Amino acid sequence: MSAPLRLAINGYGRIGRCVLRALAESSYRDTLRVVAINEPADLESMAYLTRFDSTHGVFPGTVEAGEGSLRVNGADIRVFHASRPADVPWAELQADLLLECSGRFATRAQLQGFLDAGCARLLVSNPGRGASEVDCTIVYGINDQLLQAGQTLVSAASCTTNAIVPVLDLLDRHLGVQSAFLTTLHSVMNDQPMIDGYHHSDLRRTRSAMQSIVPVSTGLALGVERLLPQLAGRIQAKAVRVPILNVSAIDLTVNLGKPTSVEALNALCTEAAARQPGLLACTRQPHASIDFNHNPHSAIIDLGQTRVNNSHFANLMVWFDNEWGFANRMLDISARWGDLFRSPADPRA
Repeated sequence: MSAPLRLAINGYGRIGRCVLRALAESSYRDTLRVVAINEPADLESMAYLTRFDSTHGVFPGTVEAGEGSLRVNGADIRVFHASRPADVPWAELQADLLLECSGRFATRAQLQGFLDAGCARLLVSNPGRGASEVDCTIVYGINDQLLQAGQTLVSAASCTTNAIVPVLDLLDRHLGVQSAFLTTLHSVMNDQPMIDGYHHSDLRRTRSAMQSIVPVSTGLALGVERLLPQLAGRIQAKAVRVPILNVSAIDLTVNLGKPTSVEALNALCTEAAARQPGLLACTRQPHASIDFNHNPHSAIIDLGQTRVNNSHFANLMVWFDNEWGFANRMLDISARWGDLFRSPADPRA
């Protein structure tokens, strides 16, 4: 049996902690292993917030603060508290892959600092500022065949991109997407204050996150076009933050090239979900957002909300757990990439 792929995490916030938690609950727990975490926060706080989570509940195992380590289910994970990539002995850790989950590094020049400091390769939890900033951007289940062993900088895109690209790809292949408008209803994020305050240059984001629906800027349209270049110029998007802790939705309005009906569109989505059971799901139940908390799928299509007007104009509702689904896709990409770059000659393979 091959030795586990050695992972490190930089940035132990919402996504970093969800990655560790998701690994503990996934089928990858015997093939992927977190060996190091770099996070500026103190170790006791890291252990506490790993053990207890307001969104995802109590950790399904044991978590303790050790001597310079986080002990999870009896295994020690080395912990560093550096603010610069160069201040962590990445080469010494012999990590096969670093998951950059801080969100602070978006350009190739910034990410290069990790490689220069001894990291072998990086999987980034944001889409970067442009296609040239990384070797490739992957939405698992759509274009993961683009992963190559020799790549060093790969983006896992964003939670919203992972949710909507599989749906748009499906519609375009079968019905032809002439144009589409995406409205993301996103749960609050940590760039918003609990009460009004001077937290952001975007004045809307200075308002209390838990008292208002807040329109925010979004790069989702560009992210979609990067993954589905045939739709360039056909996608528009906007986003609003809604006062809930987790789970988001995308209201998709699309002009189709071929005629369809509610029944035909729902059948198409249901068949696609059956082909990708871990990524895409469908439901006919009368759900509210909380029902999708801790759901590992990239997207769940609410079939009861499907609408079609004049056979070419359609509307779909797509739910997704913006934390848990995305964390699971980072693990999927890590495992797939690891299969490529760990050759039989690698003594750890």
